[in-house]
Amino acid sequence: MCGFTGYVSVNNALRQHEYLEKMTEEIKHRGPDSDGYYKDENIGLGFRRLSIIGLENGGQPLFNEDENLVLCFNGEIYNYVKLKEELISKGHIFAKDCDSEVLLHGYEEYGMDLLYKLRGMYAFVIWDKKNKTLFAARDPFGIKPLYYTLDKETNTLFFASEIKSLLKNANVKKELNEDAIKSFLAFQYSAREESFFKNIYELMPGHFFIYKSGEMYVHSYKELTFEIDEKLTLDEAVSKIENVFEDSVKAHLTSDTEVGCFLSGGVDSSYVVSTARCPKAFTVGFAEKGYSEIEYAKELAGQLGIDITTKEITADEYFESIPKIMYHMDEPTADPAAVALYFVSKEAVKKVKVVCSGEGADELFGGYNVYQSALATDKMKFVPAVVRHGMAKLMNAIPFHFKGKEFLIRSGLPLEKRFIGNAHIFSDREIDKVLVNNKSGVHFSEVTKKYYEHVKELGDVEKMQYIDQKTWLRGDILRKADRMSMANSLELRVPFLDKEVFAVSRTLPTRLKVTKNETKLALRKAALKNTPKASTVRKKLGFPVPIRVWMRQEKYRDMVREALHRDYMAKYFNIDFCDKLLNEHFENKKDNSRKLWCLYCFAQWYQVYFC
Repeated sequence: MCGFTGYVSVNNALRQHEYLEKMTEEIKHRGPDSDGYYKDENIGLGFRRLSIIGLENGGQPLFNEDENLVLCFNGEIYNYVKLKEELISKGHIFAKDCDSEVLLHGYEEYGMDLLYKLRGMYAFVIWDKKNKTLFAARDPFGIKPLYYTLDKETNTLFFASEIKSLLKNANVKKELNEDAIKSFLAFQYSAREESFFKNIYELMPGHFFIYKSGEMYVHSYKELTFEIDEKLTLDEAVSKIENVFEDSVKAHLTSDTEVGCFLSGGVDSSYVVSTARCPKAFTVGFAEKGYSEIEYAKELAGQLGIDITTKEITADEYFESIPKIMYHMDEPTADPAAVALYFVSKEAVKKVKVVCSGEGADELFGGYNVYQSALATDKMKFVPAVVRHGMAKLMNAIPFHFKGKEFLIRSGLPLEKRFIGNAHIFSDREIDKVLVNNKSGVHFSEVTKKYYEHVKELGDVEKMQYIDQKTWLRGDILRKADRMSMANSLELRVPFLDKEVFAVSRTLPTRLKVTKNETKLALRKAALKNTPKASTVRKKLGFPVPIRVWMRQEKYRDMVREALHRDYMAKYFNIDFCDKLLNEHFENKKDNSRKLWCLYCFAQWYQVYFC
């Protein structure tokens, strides 16, 4: 796991070279073991390395035989041995024993078609000196990050593994993208291609770009699509999952250093740990009742005979870490679990350099409880749409909550109007009240509309999975996994998010994923092969955080209020409405914890990057 940064210009690269070391040093946490640089009249490349495979000779930037191609690469290629043998048979000569070199020779041999052969997590750039062309690509799930910005005045393209690296170049303007705030309030993370910094973009998962002579071409090479096999039986599905997941875990254990595992108490991480049998596992929790899975994790570790490291995070530690979390996340992120992931990474790196984790299982195999709502609302489709819609409007107008209210609202709205992903923090009506200027910015439905268009023929469960894969997985789950592990110079691997595992998951019909009483049906059955039953049936928690409890204590209520009342917050938010949310929560009238946390995280992020 590493990080890289750089720029390419038609006639301006020499003027940028003075910033290259600062840009590279800013992401030292991604690779504390060594650095490397390449500069010429057209390009500057900076690299930070965390040594995992090819410890002695895997440094970068890396060159091919005639040094015409230059590579910077972040990630791991798990099928590199097979690819290397294939390329050697075609006459390529390898100088190093590392996975990085297969990208260079593979690009020489196959061009962009190399991307269809890769199994792994990656973001990389290849500079072709002869043709003055930069080729860059990102893995299909978006496990590894890549950002870029194009300065048309100087015909310079800047790119990096993290936004903070770009900001160290004085020629990259640091300007708040106010249009991102509106969708952030709905999603709790940056859900768009353009980041919270104006004109800085994220290269989307499964995309590549080519930059030449001041022109940039961005294209999708891999789309995550469903190919459902309705004839598939439960036994057949379980067998396929068992085989492909065991193979994926084996591939993800490829390393020249020891590999550990994150372990909560649910089926995903338990399945990873039980299959990998890593000698070391790590988990965190909280003292508050109902907010810790430490005992579950200890129980499983004891049954498997592996060492487990645990940590109980205090409220003070949690709040004190937020500025650092926002710095490492680059953009405001209001997922409370990001902080827990930071602390568990901090514990893990004391003993290992690599961990496997359970991210992605829910999105691929139907693990979120909200997916069951699609089955419930199906039963209401016999009621005329106009009646259901009228009932939803009536329910929305009623100011108090009662059992069944949310179900009636969901039943009255089409999926496209009510589901934007696993998190939906502020409603349209609340956004109108909390924003000072609600006329600009991107509405959440504009973010998801293009994705719904791709799956309009599928059932609601598959639509929800697809939306989560395109938004929640990329913008929240994998972003925090990468940033929080890399903040601690720890490589995090995700064996569920593997091309071969996905090839199986995409064929599963709804009935093998979600039922009235169960989620991840086939996956849970497959996990039983080598995972204790208690872990396969336990309800999903996944590092739950007691922010709801803390913000009903004066100390932390006051900390949140102080942040909300900073001068810059009034430029964007209605402070009276923010106070109303806080008072309602403190007085236990409503649970506004996630809304308040969203506003608090924005305040802390803004303080880090703009004050």
